[in-house]
Amino acid sequence: MEEINIQELLKYFVSKIYIVIITTIIFLIGGLVYINAILTPMYHSSTTLILVSDNKSENSQTLQSDVALNKNLVTTYSEIVKSRTVLSKVISELKLDSSVSSLSKNINVTSIENTEIIKIEVSDEDSKEAQKIANTISKVFINEVKKIYNLTNVSVVDKAVVEKSAYNVQPVKQSLIATVLGIIAGSGIIFIIFYFDTSVKSATDIEEKLGLSVIGNITLVDEKKDKRG
Repeated sequence: MEEINIQELLKYFVSKIYIVIITTIIFLIGGLVYINAILTPMYHSSTTLILVSDNKSENSQTLQSDVALNKNLVTTYSEIVKSRTVLSKVISELKLDSSVSSLSKNINVTSIENTEIIKIEVSDEDSKEAQKIANTISKVFINEVKKIYNLTNVSVVDKAVVEKSAYNVQPVKQSLIATVLGIIAGSGIIFIIFYFDTSVKSATDIEEKLGLSVIGNITLVDEKKDKRG
């Protein structure tokens, strides 16, 4: 592999810096077009549920038993939230133009570690629709738990609210990424051109590549300038 003269590379890079500028502008414009014209804004809306004691007794041993039971049920409940039974009722109640499988893809259910809290997060193109779906899921889920387990141990901590900002649209961050990619692409193009450029750029190139000593240099004279002079 041919050795690369770093000094020559830097000089060549400076002489071709316009390539980096043009490439960066193209990437930045492309990024802005994508953000404003192609990218579909998506909104998150989430509600949190907590498993509470279903026993009215204040006996400490009973309460501890309920807590242990609830912690074991967190994982099971998280699966029930995205079950066909729950989601089909949500679709029916809200009259959504969506299938259970497609709706399920837009729902993320997580349990907060070492707690009895379940978080239901919904993504949708419509922020108000995301809020409605999240709150309806929690309502339907609570009713299903009553039917399946005959328990009333789920309560809503926070209802879903309408988010004003799309989570996938970040103009500053995305423009910065496009700019960096443009700089990298432009620099890569210059490096490739330099690497495959076999032209002789200096007397040193002749000595290094051909092993010949340079006796002297002939200066190129611009005839037009010479006549004017």
